Amino acid sequence: MKLYKNGVYITDGRIWDENEGVFPISKEEAAKNTIAYGILQDHNRSGNMEKLQIRFDCLTSHDITFVGIIQTARASGLEKFPVPYVLTNCHNSLCAVGGTINEDDHMFGLTCAKKYGGVYVPPHQAVIHQYAREMLSGGGKMILGSDSHTRYGALGTMAVGEGGPELVKQLLSQTYDINMPQVVAIYLKGEVRPGVGPQDVALAIIGEVFANGYVKNKVMEFVGPGVHSLSPDFRIGVDVMTTETTCLSSIWQTDDRIREYYAIHGREEDYKELTPGRIAYYDGCVEIDLSDIKPMIAMPFHPSNTYTIDELKANLDDILADVEKKAQVSLDGKIPFSLKNKVVDGKLYVDQGIIAGCAGGGFENICAAADILRGRSIGSDAFTLSVYPASTPIYMELAKNGVLADILACGGVVKTAFCGPCFGAGDTPANNAFSIRHTTRNFPNREGSKIQNGQISSVALMDARSIAATAANKGFLTSAEEYTGGYTGQKYFFDKTIYENRVFDSKGIADPSVEIQFGPNIKDWPVMPALAENLILKVVSEIHDPVTTTDELIPSGETSSYRSNPLGLAEFALSRKDPAYVGRAKEVQKAQKAIEAGEDPVSALPELSPVLKTVEKEFPAAAGKIGVGSTIFAVKPGDGSAREQAASCQKVLGGWANIANEYATKRYRSNLINWGMLPFVIPAGDLPFANGDYLFFPDIRAAVEKKQEKITGYTVRDQKLIPFTVTLGELTDDEREIILKGCLINYNSVH
Repeated sequence: MKLYKNGVYITDGRIWDENEGVFPISKEEAAKNTIAYGILQDHNRSGNMEKLQIRFDCLTSHDITFVGIIQTARASGLEKFPVPYVLTNCHNSLCAVGGTINEDDHMFGLTCAKKYGGVYVPPHQAVIHQYAREMLSGGGKMILGSDSHTRYGALGTMAVGEGGPELVKQLLSQTYDINMPQVVAIYLKGEVRPGVGPQDVALAIIGEVFANGYVKNKVMEFVGPGVHSLSPDFRIGVDVMTTETTCLSSIWQTDDRIREYYAIHGREEDYKELTPGRIAYYDGCVEIDLSDIKPMIAMPFHPSNTYTIDELKANLDDILADVEKKAQVSLDGKIPFSLKNKVVDGKLYVDQGIIAGCAGGGFENICAAADILRGRSIGSDAFTLSVYPASTPIYMELAKNGVLADILACGGVVKTAFCGPCFGAGDTPANNAFSIRHTTRNFPNREGSKIQNGQISSVALMDARSIAATAANKGFLTSAEEYTGGYTGQKYFFDKTIYENRVFDSKGIADPSVEIQFGPNIKDWPVMPALAENLILKVVSEIHDPVTTTDELIPSGETSSYRSNPLGLAEFALSRKDPAYVGRAKEVQKAQKAIEAGEDPVSALPELSPVLKTVEKEFPAAAGKIGVGSTIFAVKPGDGSAREQAASCQKVLGGWANIANEYATKRYRSNLINWGMLPFVIPAGDLPFANGDYLFFPDIRAAVEKKQEKITGYTVRDQKLIPFTVTLGELTDDEREIILKGCLINYNSVH
């Protein structure tokens, strides 16, 4: 795999470094010949291709995001869905936590789909992304989803996963505003070897580009002769994992194999041939010979912690020692963690295998796994195998062609379409167990264990083929290359009967007479104040991990059932990373609540008294014009999920800012902004403050209004103000206004 240091021209099947020669058109003109440029141009409403204002063709959400999105939109004046909006129910599908609250959310979704003119996909019918592939995608389209793995590029659809507020903007006929992203070519050549699956190719790419940020916030455009050698299912399996590179979106060149995919699904008219122009310029290039890819494994606790399976087996002790060392950083040393006790007679024993969701639950993955497992047994020891087809149409075809019987006969279990294993709401392993999964992520505790309760288990990511080979070897880690049998290559037949029978589709017709069905857990967003003229912020959490995931900011798993209840969910904020955070934030919030009630903030928070005295001594004009809240510091927060609650939970607890060296993803920074929080950036190095310190930002409102590039803050310590500098980065005028108003809801209440 080769990463080019410079931009490249691709012409006539050859990659040229931009400095290699003279080309008949300029770099700027050749950049317009990428597939990505054409799609973005078609959806841009600004008239300026440097400053994009995008309107999407379709929106999609699942049942731990759509309640908050619709509640926000309702508070902002929503009357009907202006574009198709599909509400799937694949996350809180199991109604086992908190009584009725999950099914209450589903009924909320159904009644909203009727009232506002949407589409409602009941639980267990399809995971969000498989339904989108089967029923929503189309060549040249753009889809926005409130799940980070919203990726349909293999089908010619540029899709973006964002936090809920960005969908709210689309529901209010506003735009998605970004600078024109850079486009990086992912140039594929050669053919994959037997036993190598899409997860292997994806992990190989992630391992090369995540840490160096090579494609961060850029569009990955898959081109080259190797694309044609891959089936649509294979391309989809690679594409969905591009989220883990931190790219903005992805797009692939299309061909007759994609045309056939649409034809199989009864939608051939949605196919569009997409290919770069004869001379296309890319801002970077990853050149991949598919024949070089071997079966891969991403060890705990990140998809970029990659090795070939052969490499892991050959260097087992050294690699496990390194994983354990890295784990102590991720786990803050709070709990013992070891994988060395999984080594039996020199082989690594695995407790659990799972093939599931938008990444693993595809037809070809499951068929290939069944080929390996046919006539074998997973054994009667601790190892278990669970398979979740990504949609009921896939499940139906696997039942018809006998694949389900093969999996069941070997001792595996086949379950319905459900995302739970991916985020900790299903198949949580035993304490100290080790799971291998063809799913999307393997962050700490994402599989459902609770570090605060002394529990730890871990996940490694692998392809379905090697998981099946491991299962056939009764739980001992095995590469699919060790399987010497053949693959039957069953043909897929799509039957949409189940969707016609079960999916509610309003056909875009709203019925205002429908009453929305609320459950007792569905709460409105609390009132949020506008940005004060001056801010006093207390640092209530300090995180020095190299990267902080959204799972660590607000846990997944059983907490997902409370995402319809802003204050209830906020009680879980940072609970697995910094359990004292919520209490500290709520204590500081008392002062702001006192200010809003016209009372003395010191009476609510006595420790504020010397801080105010120090501030007002140096800045007497600030007296009586101060807001009080909390902030957190993290080196690089926001990797992973698009969940807006990673930001909104801080906001409803009185948070007014994050301070970071950089933000891991655009979507997390956007979530902060849309919830009225200041996305401060401070240079890496010695911090001028510590957890528990108070910070003062004079004239912060004016600084935002006047687009001040650098902002001076002060650490309040020992009756002195110690200055330091932060920046806000580029903000659109609308984003500045949202911050000034206090949140997107407030912004829209006056628009």
